[in-house]
Amino acid sequence: MSVKNQTIYPDEVIIADDGSAQETSALIKRYQENFPVRLVHVWHEDNGFRLATIRNKAIAKAQGDYIIQVDGDIIMHNKFIQDHLDFAKPASFVRASRIYINESVSQTLIAQKKTDIKYYSSGVTNRLSGMHVPFLWKVFEKKYKSNEPYEIHGCNMAFWKKDAIAVNGYNENFNGWGPEDKEFVVRLLNIGLAKRFIKLGAVAFHVWHKENTKPNLLKNEEEFHTAINEKRKFCTNGIDKHL
Repeated sequence: MSVKNQTIYPDEVIIADDGSAQETSALIKRYQENFPVRLVHVWHEDNGFRLATIRNKAIAKAQGDYIIQVDGDIIMHNKFIQDHLDFAKPASFVRASRIYINESVSQTLIAQKKTDIKYYSSGVTNRLSGMHVPFLWKVFEKKYKSNEPYEIHGCNMAFWKKDAIAVNGYNENFNGWGPEDKEFVVRLLNIGLAKRFIKLGAVAFHVWHKENTKPNLLKNEEEFHTAINEKRKFCTNGIDKHL
């Protein structure tokens, strides 16, 4: 786990497990024996792709004030946590980039159980996003991709727990793939938060995997657009049931 290579550890790591098998639980228990910070496993049974629900359950368990959210297919730069903490500001949430690793290199890293990857490594695309240049953060913070107000990478974002609770977390009406993270952003923006982009920092490498099927995508897209049209600030089927 690349979290163990961080220059600054998070206060805790909460694993949001959307119904994996017993082998995953056994692996996490082994990590818990000597993990450098609090390591919590939040699991629910496999009943289809319920990312919004398991994220809410994990956020509800968080003891810290600031949530740095990543997916399980991410390898973090060793300054990933430090960057997010340095960039954090009240009344805002953060969008960040992801850098793609191709299939063959991803499979090699998994087979060798390695997380050693750099922006200049073979098999890496969009290399510019993988560079670490903190003095340029201010250049990109407010203007970079400002024409994409709802766009976010749920695999690399950060927000304050109290703000997530204010909008009632992720909307659990979303079942199946996407775009639950964008609908979450709609509500965060509608309560007056600023979206800030950390570019050339909080670098996250995305390991290749087969894409999930998307049988509910049309219904989910409708829910997303309804949130925009209604200027929604709160969802009724959210995190409050887990608090």
